[in-house]
Amino acid sequence: MASHRPPQTEQRGTVSGRRRGRLRLLFPAAAVGLGIVLIHNSLDSSPVTQVHPSGRPASLASRQAPTPTEQATAPSAPSAPSAPSAPSAAPSATAGPGRPAPATGAAPDDDALPRSEPTRISIPKIGVDAPFTKLSLDTTGRLNPPPENDKNLVGWYQGGPAPGERGASVVVGHIDTKTGPAVFVELPTLKPGDEVDIGRADGVVARFEVDAVEVFSKSDFPDDLVYGDTPSPELRLITCGGTFDKARQDYRDNIVVFAHLDSTARA
Repeated sequence: MASHRPPQTEQRGTVSGRRRGRLRLLFPAAAVGLGIVLIHNSLDSSPVTQVHPSGRPASLASRQAPTPTEQATAPSAPSAPSAPSAPSAAPSATAGPGRPAPATGAAPDDDALPRSEPTRISIPKIGVDAPFTKLSLDTTGRLNPPPENDKNLVGWYQGGPAPGERGASVVVGHIDTKTGPAVFVELPTLKPGDEVDIGRADGVVARFEVDAVEVFSKSDFPDDLVYGDTPSPELRLITCGGTFDKARQDYRDNIVVFAHLDSTARA
């Protein structure tokens, strides 16, 4: 797949035109068992403002209901890879997803929130409770990953929408590191209807509802589906999955969770 530079962003992550870049996550890491228990402290917040009582996000509207996704599998304790030039779980990006303008004829969603940085993610179903770090692109157009020495940390691509803003916000996390399972190890077990709460710096908790969990080969990643423009606030949670290729020291697939903004509340 041809490489492209990321779109130039203006202040607050806006992008002129509708150019969309490509973000491909490659997490070469020593695979370990998937059993893990993470401490979860749910985000209690009230009052709640309902945003989308029903309906699927625009990016999935034309797709049939996905078949249930199988649990991502990893081989048991392969030998650790030699130290790479980048962190072992580094997502490889030929370009960032950007923050495109609304599609022609599509009005922005009135329920979209103003821009505010995410501070914490909570996924009750899989026991995730983790802080955020901001991610950016390096000089080659690759997305810098969350630090691999912190297994309970997720990264938000700050060149795109913030969670709750109009568009697809991108959040990535390790499935494992060289030392063991990491924050998104149970991400493939999420189901439609599960909830994802994201606390923001402005004191708002944005609650997203899962629409689908998909597995995509890294060699045939659907950039437009995952990063394409959306008229309403959506969320993409991304990690590695599938089989671990010992020869390449890399997972073959990406796990992508599609979700839409369901409600908002004050923390």
